[in-house]
Amino acid sequence: MALPRAILFDLDDTLIRAYAQPEEAWRRLLGTFAEPLEAHDAPAIEKVRVAVMDEARTLWTDQATAAKWRLDIPGARRLTTRRALSRLGYDDEALADRIADAFTEMRRLEYRLYPDAHTTVDALRQAGVRLALVTNGSSEIQRAKIARFDLEHRFHHIQIEGEFGQGKPELAVYRHALEKLGCEACDAWMVGDNYEWEVVAPQKLGMCGIWYDPLDMGVPETATAKPTRVIKRLGELVE
Repeated sequence: MALPRAILFDLDDTLIRAYAQPEEAWRRLLGTFAEPLEAHDAPAIEKVRVAVMDEARTLWTDQATAAKWRLDIPGARRLTTRRALSRLGYDDEALADRIADAFTEMRRLEYRLYPDAHTTVDALRQAGVRLALVTNGSSEIQRAKIARFDLEHRFHHIQIEGEFGQGKPELAVYRHALEKLGCEACDAWMVGDNYEWEVVAPQKLGMCGIWYDPLDMGVPETATAKPTRVIKRLGELVE
């Protein structure tokens, strides 16, 4: 595909590995709390993991609730972990908060820039493509990631949900970013890992939705739209 006039990039699990494979991460974290949880074997740890992730799934499935808690991910983790432990019969909110906070810190420490993120973005900018970074989440947390991974100067426009006042998949989010780049939707791509936010919603405006699938998960069975393109490495955008 010929390069477009503009590309909007997602941040989490697109440019940086942040929240991928939560099952493995929770299993590993909960193993360090085996003693206070009195979960002394793998099945016992798995029971807690399933409860925690079920509560999280319930919270994030409701769009209005999700829009609120996206601005406080650590708080959302505390809430869902409290609910999960309570469901399992634990009467210890302090323990739930310790677990949630430990997971948040573990994830923060394990953020990693995808190996070809800088080179791909730099090549696109050098080729004359207008670039925007469009991310959900709070200003404080997302700005810290942007600074940590030296991303700010690489984009013509950075748009964060907590600063703009709306997040993906609200169509106003994409429209505003396109306006800032001076580009029409038909001349722009959206690149990211979230099928609803980076494929379905942008295509409603006439953008190309490029789905980033580094773990080779395949198009979701429930998908209501077909991605314009699927990539497994960011470098494919410039090859």
